[in-house]
Amino acid sequence: MGQSAQFYEEFQVFSRKTPTSQVQEQFTLLAPNHEIALVMAQENFMRREEVCDIWVVKRSDIRSLNPEEREGLKRIDNKDYRTTKGYGYLARIWREAEQGMLDEEEILSWSKGRVK
Repeated sequence: MGQSAQFYEEFQVFSRKTPTSQVQEQFTLLAPNHEIALVMAQENFMRREEVCDIWVVKRSDIRSLNPEEREGLKRIDNKDYRTTKGYGYLARIWREAEQGMLDEEEILSWSKGRVK
């Protein structure tokens, strides 16, 4: 068991259904290397669902934040201007601007005064 544990590595499999969709984690598999892991993932998807892209990543290569680094993600409360709630007035301004734009009738009325 000890030797097989060293031979096989754990891989995370990610996929994308369409070229524009987000990458989603699907499952974990054991394989001796990246190439075999990719073949195993392809075999698995051929039996299940259609995908346009598959990513295979060694689980030991995935790094997450430690508790000290997570502290850096906490928001500072004095930065309201960085949130989107401050942009609610823009829809009203766009409506007013569109109403003030030239319409087709106004543009055509300009040519009526010209002499041919």
